Amino acid sequence: MKEASPEESLEGFIDKYTPEVGATARDALARLRVRVPGAVELVYDNYNALAIGFAATERASDAVVSLALYPRWVNLFFLQGVRLPDPQKVLRGGGKTVRHVALKSADDLDEPAIRELISHALELAPKKFDPASRGRIIIKSVSARQRPRRPK
Repeated sequence: MKEASPEESLEGFIDKYTPEVGATARDALARLRVRVPGAVELVYDNYNALAIGFAATERASDAVVSLALYPRWVNLFFLQGVRLPDPQKVLRGGGKTVRHVALKSADDLDEPAIRELISHALELAPKKFDPASRGRIIIKSVSARQRPRRPK
């Protein structure tokens, strides 16, 4: 039996969620792929969530934004969120570095405040993205134990 491609694996991970969360995630991924051409998508199917980081290289430390799927919602994380100007006060979180926005739908990515945050995050990226390079998906880890992907 042949091993699943990274694209097939990612689809399978998303399929574990409700159709609503899956649809939001797929639409958000498509929009981020347009916004961040050439990105390496680093996939972590962790205990708590499925996380997909957008980086210029295969290194997690080069990731700029990520999507995280939870049983009831999808978050957009800004991995250097504390450094971003946020005049509209849309960012949430109290950690030392990361901030996030809960996406009601993928349409939220087109909101001016969130578009600005993404643009600023890309400007602050530790490594610059090469829009001419071909983006790819890398499955970085899959946890053996995971919380349920659908609400009870």
